[in-house]
Amino acid sequence: MSNSGKPLILIVDDVPDNLAVLHHLLREKYRIRIAKDGFRALELAEMMPCPDLIVLDVMMPDLDGFEVCRRLKQNPKTAAIPVIFHSASHRAEDEELGLQLGAVDYLAKPMAPALILTRIASQIALQEANARLQNSNALLANSVKEKTIELARMQDALIMTMGLMAEARDSDAARHIKVTQQIALLLAKRMQEKGVHRQLLSDEYLAALFKTIPLHDVGKLGLPDQVLFKQGKLDQNEYALMRQHPQLGLEIILSVEEFLGKPHLFLRIAKELAYSHQERWDGKGYPQGLIAEEIPVSARLMAIADAYDGLTRSRHYETLRSHQEAMLLLAEGAGTQFDPAMVAVALEISDAIEMAVSCIRSQTAKSMLSSHQAA
Repeated sequence: MSNSGKPLILIVDDVPDNLAVLHHLLREKYRIRIAKDGFRALELAEMMPCPDLIVLDVMMPDLDGFEVCRRLKQNPKTAAIPVIFHSASHRAEDEELGLQLGAVDYLAKPMAPALILTRIASQIALQEANARLQNSNALLANSVKEKTIELARMQDALIMTMGLMAEARDSDAARHIKVTQQIALLLAKRMQEKGVHRQLLSDEYLAALFKTIPLHDVGKLGLPDQVLFKQGKLDQNEYALMRQHPQLGLEIILSVEEFLGKPHLFLRIAKELAYSHQERWDGKGYPQGLIAEEIPVSARLMAIADAYDGLTRSRHYETLRSHQEAMLLLAEGAGTQFDPAMVAVALEISDAIEMAVSCIRSQTAKSMLSSHQAA
């Protein structure tokens, strides 16, 4: 619809008297454009603002009304403009053809002025109603989009919170989550580029994997404090308790899935990570002792990311390793602890991993310094 003033109507007729009659009849309620032939009508129909309605004669030289209507409906710029034929022809087949071409009405001359005004007013009202509906739908779509974004942010915040709680034994849990997310994502993207696990590693899968990684240790929420917060290495009994955290994590995520009442890619990956990230390629991991490709791809990716971060971040009971040393140790574990093909990819993108991790740690250090200064 026209965005200002009265609705705009394009009148098309090759007879000046007909144009004068329609112009006089419509000018009080509508703004008017006039075309004396079909070619000029097509030009004026595209001129901004576009007409809200076209009153179109049928019998015109060079380009008749039927052909004008056909071209209007083929043009994306003018296809939505309603067309009313106003013709001296009373033949039923002409009226049928006009409606088949997309016209909304067919008025035979001579027509009573009151009837012409009524038919035009009805079509204008219908256009206005459609415009309001489209606007309402657009507002609703924007509202739904905003709510969806808001829910996604709430989901991300909840996931991060649970991940931080699960990593509560480490003072830099947020940094650990970011590092493992980036390493796993870099590995998965490179594998995707190489066509490895082509059917699995879709963009949707990678996005879900990235979001789910903070939940890989969610089972630690079920461990006793004396194990979770112990300074130094765990004794045999404590380690036995620690080995229960994959099962506890699986049970937590299964409870969420049961609450939702339906499966979801996000939850499937979360279950794989929580339950299988401590498995080893050679079958000596836990809790199931899975071997090689029995281990879910997500858990194999997580194992490498978690191991790299564990080797290169400072802990009070472990020796800090450089990036190069960590990559060598990952290579040594290929085929025993880790998927050898994934380790090969990790070595291939070693520089990218080092750069990403350095960036995260630098940002974390700056954030901690700012917080300390503010305090």
